[in-house]
Amino acid sequence: MRARFFQGLGVNVFLLGLVSLLTDLSSEMVLPILPMYITALGGTAFAVGLTGGLGDSVASALKVFSGYWSDRFGVRKPFVFWGYALSAMAKLSLAFSTVWQHAMIARSAERVGKGLREAPRDAIIADCTAYRVRGRAFGVHRAMDTTGAIGGSLLAFLLYWYFDFRFEWIILACAVIAFAALVPFFRITELKRQPQRNRGLGVNFRALPRQLRWFVLIAAIFALGNFTYMFFVLRAQDIFGQGASERSAIGLAILLYALYNAVYALMSIPAGVLSDRIGRGRILVLGYLLFGLTCLGFALLDSRASLVALFVVYGLVHALVVGAERAYACDLAPEDVRGTALGTLHAFMGLVALPAGLIAGTLWDSFGAWATFTYGGSLALLAGVLMLRFCAFSGPPAGQCPDNRGR
Repeated sequence: MRARFFQGLGVNVFLLGLVSLLTDLSSEMVLPILPMYITALGGTAFAVGLTGGLGDSVASALKVFSGYWSDRFGVRKPFVFWGYALSAMAKLSLAFSTVWQHAMIARSAERVGKGLREAPRDAIIADCTAYRVRGRAFGVHRAMDTTGAIGGSLLAFLLYWYFDFRFEWIILACAVIAFAALVPFFRITELKRQPQRNRGLGVNFRALPRQLRWFVLIAAIFALGNFTYMFFVLRAQDIFGQGASERSAIGLAILLYALYNAVYALMSIPAGVLSDRIGRGRILVLGYLLFGLTCLGFALLDSRASLVALFVVYGLVHALVVGAERAYACDLAPEDVRGTALGTLHAFMGLVALPAGLIAGTLWDSFGAWATFTYGGSLALLAGVLMLRFCAFSGPPAGQCPDNRGR
């Protein structure tokens, strides 16, 4: 049964998953402490939102162009490798920040590396898997990626709570692991592709299928409300900080972030398999609506028990949404523009990341946490309704068999 489950996925899926596992082990040592690191350096909620949103927006152009160029030149591996390498160097520089603006620049550079690698990496996964197992392949990759995230957040907790590491030393340790993550990458082999040099250097969005353009618009609306995870961690710190020491509140917030990652990893593969069986559009409708309700829960509830439950649902939402969005973009795009399609999806979501973070931070500083989460929940519910209508009127993606068994 286990052999049948992994049949058809290919070695590249697992090697890229291993690279992502180690990279996320590194990244997630930083992410749960980053909002506290920024505030310790003098930043406010606005600074947290700016830092969280700016990196994705700076990287947005690279996301679409790296995907497009990987189609045009017929190679994807160099973009992926240098993206991971740049992220590792940026993490090293983050440890030496003295003011929150330095941390913001280092975080943005790390996101540029992510923007450079993400669309070509996802295109490699799509290139080596058939339609019938593509959701499973992305689910396996996300599960390995998020398994590293669980280990990283737990390691950050151990270093902070039991070994009393300062934030800077935790970030230095994460940089070492980030460089080690490059080693498995050298065993990856990509399919030889014919360069498409007659396409020029610019990206023609109008050449993309109409269904894909509409889906990207809906995904961008969702992303506008899907502000940085750092506000969820800050909310946990605020609630646990009522009647507890600052050190205890930070430690418990890191553990809740680890719980979110555990649920994300555990549910990624089942969510991917389910998307292959019942359709990715339905999975996305469920994920968008569930995120809207989760945000409203963060806005209205303030007990510790409810906070634990909400972080569980928060992890489930990302398991449903992240892999399905990428696989659905691949379904809607012809093979020769798959990198461009993924880059377009990532780019539009990255472009709205900055306003999402700024709006969320401004609402938090001006009115409180409830306003930030109400804003995010409202946009997510809107995206869910739009996605429901899109699935009802657009029909199955181009190339998808009506019986959903693949081609």
